[in-house]
Amino acid sequence: MLAALLLTLGARADEGMWLLPLLQKMNGKALKEAGCKLSPEEIYSVDKSSLKDNIVHFGGGCTGEIISAEGLLVTNHHCGYSHIQALSTPEHNYLMDGYWAMTREAEIPAPGLTVTFLRSMTDVTALLEKTEAKLRKKIGTGAAVDSLMTLEREALVAKAEKDNPHCKARLTTFYNDNYTYLIVTKTYEDIRFVGAPPASVGKFGGETDNWMWPRHTGDFSMFRVYAGADNEPAPYSSDNRPYQAANHLKISLKGVQEGDYTMIMGYPGRTQRFQTAAQLRQMIATNRIRIDARTVRQDIMWEAMCADPAVQLKYANKYASSANGWKKWQGEELAFEKLDIIGRELRKEEAFTQWAAQKPERQEAYGNALEQIAGAVTATSEAEKAVTLLTEVPYRIELVGLAGRFMQGSSSDGEVSIQRGVDAARPLYRDYVPALDKKEAAALLAYYRDHAAKEDLPKSLGVDFEDFETMDIGSYVDYLFEESAFTSIERLEALSAEGDWEKIWDDPAVRLYNAVMGRLMDRLPAMRGSRDRLAVGSKAFTAGLLEWEKGRPSYPDANSTQRLTYGHVLPYSPKDAVLYRHYSTVNGVLEKEDPSNPEFIVPARLKALIEARDFGRYADAADGLVHTCFLTNNDITGGNSGSPVLNARGELVGLAFDGNWESMSSDVMFEPDLQRCICVDIRYVLFLVDKLGGAPHIIAELDFAK
Repeated sequence: MLAALLLTLGARADEGMWLLPLLQKMNGKALKEAGCKLSPEEIYSVDKSSLKDNIVHFGGGCTGEIISAEGLLVTNHHCGYSHIQALSTPEHNYLMDGYWAMTREAEIPAPGLTVTFLRSMTDVTALLEKTEAKLRKKIGTGAAVDSLMTLEREALVAKAEKDNPHCKARLTTFYNDNYTYLIVTKTYEDIRFVGAPPASVGKFGGETDNWMWPRHTGDFSMFRVYAGADNEPAPYSSDNRPYQAANHLKISLKGVQEGDYTMIMGYPGRTQRFQTAAQLRQMIATNRIRIDARTVRQDIMWEAMCADPAVQLKYANKYASSANGWKKWQGEELAFEKLDIIGRELRKEEAFTQWAAQKPERQEAYGNALEQIAGAVTATSEAEKAVTLLTEVPYRIELVGLAGRFMQGSSSDGEVSIQRGVDAARPLYRDYVPALDKKEAAALLAYYRDHAAKEDLPKSLGVDFEDFETMDIGSYVDYLFEESAFTSIERLEALSAEGDWEKIWDDPAVRLYNAVMGRLMDRLPAMRGSRDRLAVGSKAFTAGLLEWEKGRPSYPDANSTQRLTYGHVLPYSPKDAVLYRHYSTVNGVLEKEDPSNPEFIVPARLKALIEARDFGRYADAADGLVHTCFLTNNDITGGNSGSPVLNARGELVGLAFDGNWESMSSDVMFEPDLQRCICVDIRYVLFLVDKLGGAPHIIAELDFAK
């Protein structure tokens, strides 16, 4: 059993989110055998320009890539969604109508948006361990050693930043704290919106098609990086100029065929491939709480959005952000059951336990790790459920969030300022509809009372509403929204002008916020203690797995650091007698059209282009159609959205934007027969820019592979 299991534990060529500095050591031969025409050094190098220099961390949660010498950047539409929404108004609704800047002057600054380039990743594990060993030998163990090691880490970061002007450095751990890397990055903060198709194209299919195949979504948007006169990061200024890229991605219009090599570089967010069965059970239980709670709020939001275009614009990003995880967790729950994820993990843990027991030193180092993890999970189980319910239900009432933003913003550096609190809350009012929030509040509070433990019910909500368990929620919500100054920025400013902190503390919204936070604070101590024990057990278990698989290529869980995944263009079969081909075409856009459904509206101009077969050079040579999307077996997760899909020569052929429904457990286990990455074809992107958007000047800025 051990021998058979070991054969399955080694990462397949098409599995893995690989660390860039280890490509030569772990993947050099496999990359070449898979079909890659680039060397590991051409993909990642510190000393000279390499592929990694074209890939950026977009907004801290997605990936983008530089596609012109003038800092033009492409990412997914859903990655730019919140920024496009923030720039939109009813008069200039860039989100719903689309937008293309026809001149550089028409490119719109996107406040708060940043992009970050990776400069280097250096393994400093051995250095830190050596330093710590010397300290322990000299002064023993305890807090003194911990303090000195903190100073050592700070010195490493400070030196890296001194050696790399305009850059930031940080220490990041991998493999559950078994390895540490020093990561140096450079962040640009003057980012401008260049263009995007209308949401009916960029989000075609909405939540119905989300995570599903076949897809026909033009999921892309474009921005530009601006820099100071020295080409270094600078705050927004009209004097800034487009970032001069030393290198940028070339674009291939050849398209992809089944079996073609592909690689994806990006910033995958979080995976759980080193978690135990106990942790996975808790994760699924927690996600079910989130699914049920979000259903209540989303149904109310959706009804209001469909009834009023003004509400639709204000709540488009709020709804999309909530619904994405909501649907993913449902698919994950189904996949766990269908693919026996827990059972497979238990069998692996059984084999690991037998392996550890074979030698005393292994048993001492790793033998108690699984038991320690399980104990920590059990100890936090009730608190985890309570905190999840609190944060997903009463904390989701926007009035609570407004009060919370005020309270948090009012206190800084030991000083308290009412005006600072008002300024912190002010931006949230732009997209706030009190009548909708009131309807949500009534439903959410009723839901919370029905599902929360008695000790987690809020207290001290007001003189007439002391007993949450028996009070009339409708009457309370009327009181809340009639009496609170937080229902509008004007009322809040009027209250703040009085300068009376007692009135602010007595505001119903602040009372509710404090009541929710009080229940959270009651639950957090138990979670903190158990999480420390969990970290120790997880570190030992992961170290044991690495020793068990010694000599085999291994990659750590995703943690928003730049990674490479490589594989091939492939179809798949989701069930008996069903085979999905590896690409979709614009024909499917018309087949899905439904003018009565806001998720499947096709703009008249796009429909006319498709019907006239006006595809230009973006049509596929084989069938004369524009291919909208295609499938690969690259290993991705959230954070890879917007990542470039590259061919064997490192040329851009598409953008990664989704996974598929049948492998929603992929963050835990890679499924080679089922797992697919859904990518928008770069030819569809450029067709939409050129033909639908009427922006040939953007096309002229790009470099195409011969």
